[in-house]
Amino acid sequence: MVKVEIVDEKEANSPYASPSPSRTNSSESLSSVESDLSAEESLFDRLSALVDIVPPTTRHSIVSKFSSTASFLKSSGKLVGNIVWVVTTSALLVGLPLAVSLEDEAKMVQQEKEMQEQQAGAQQMMAPSMYPAPSGSQPKPLVPPGF
Repeated sequence: MVKVEIVDEKEANSPYASPSPSRTNSSESLSSVESDLSAEESLFDRLSALVDIVPPTTRHSIVSKFSSTASFLKSSGKLVGNIVWVVTTSALLVGLPLAVSLEDEAKMVQQEKEMQEQQAGAQQMMAPSMYPAPSGSQPKPLVPPGF
């Protein structure tokens, strides 16, 4: 139950009472009230006092929306984490051996190509030339006439 009292503004005990209506007095008294309040209250105390301002039905709807959003984010995070885990392990178990085998196969193909080129080079050296060397005749030197 709340008891309501009428307080006279001109009482000396009131922090809002000012003896004269000047601006400097009122601002000084307000700054002293603010410093007194900030020294006694923390931010948490001020926020917890706001709970009484919001009606219970509104508080309940805000809390239920917040909790449902938090649970949705938590379950979504777990689902995304599980999907990432499955994709990563599958890539390591399937993709890595596949990449290694493809690389080995490419090396084997390269080696076979090199062997074929070596065999072709050896056959070319062993095969007779298409242009037989002239027998008994000397090749003419390429010297310009007049020397």
